[in-house]
Amino acid sequence: MEQDSGLTSDQTGTARATWPAEWLRGALELCVLAVIARGSTYGYQISAELTKTGLGRIKGGTLYPLLARLEESELVTVEWRTGGSGPARKYYTLSEKGHAYYGERRKAWLAFSDVIGGTVAAHPAKSNAQPSNAIPAPTPRSTEA
Repeated sequence: MEQDSGLTSDQTGTARATWPAEWLRGALELCVLAVIARGSTYGYQISAELTKTGLGRIKGGTLYPLLARLEESELVTVEWRTGGSGPARKYYTLSEKGHAYYGERRKAWLAFSDVIGGTVAAHPAKSNAQPSNAIPAPTPRSTEA
């Protein structure tokens, strides 16, 4: 059986990691905030930046509802700007509240990822173990006392 490297090729042939969906759900908001923290940007540009950094392709059906939640939470401000050759684009900028929130979440994420990294590094996988794409279902607990 061939071992999965965890890498796939995108449309340009560039190797990129494939991440479990539950990891992406947990990290996407912070990653989007990190891109916006670099300066005003619009949805397609955010998606392209996330793809370029190795997060993978983030579809509009995932990204735009997240951006709407950030706007509703007043973490970002929006401004419509006309494009040179196309339609107007909605640009997102972190608000003061957004900068504070991003700073807090970034600090917490870095501490959390250190804990996860340390835990995983301390317990390496057996070298002969075969990778699995499926996580086994939990065994139901008995309700008898």
